[in-house]
Amino acid sequence: MTKIYCDIADIKLIKKFSKKKIVKGFTTNPSLMRKAGAKNYAEYLKKIIKITKKPISCEVFADDEENMIKQGQKISNWGNNVYVKVPVINSKGKFMGKVINSLNKNNIKLNITAVYSHLQTKKILRQINKKTKVIISIFAGRMGDVGK
Repeated sequence: MTKIYCDIADIKLIKKFSKKKIVKGFTTNPSLMRKAGAKNYAEYLKKIIKITKKPISCEVFADDEENMIKQGQKISNWGNNVYVKVPVINSKGKFMGKVINSLNKNNIKLNITAVYSHLQTKKILRQINKKTKVIISIFAGRMGDVGK
């Protein structure tokens, strides 16, 4: 089933789209937050979380496994509607299976993002328990660009 999530951080837009039935949730990232004027990542996200009851994916900004896990644990406690957003690979091209597995094992809802291939999707599915909610954000346009 396909669900529509808005990839935004602007509080006014989140208020507006939160009322739309077609929008099933929100996702954001540090770049969008900066663009929206956020000075403190945690405080700004907590404001957004209070605005909507719909799922909201909040991205870790660490690039190493240990700190991604720590940030993910912290972020997951900000609200019942929070999904921890984790990139499928870090900036060095390393698969974040350890992070995905660790957070998922602790029943933390995840949004695994920047997934470009069916092989990455298969690797993700091997890391999760299928009981805890997981969103896999497939960047379909980019997959199409490489013929998948």
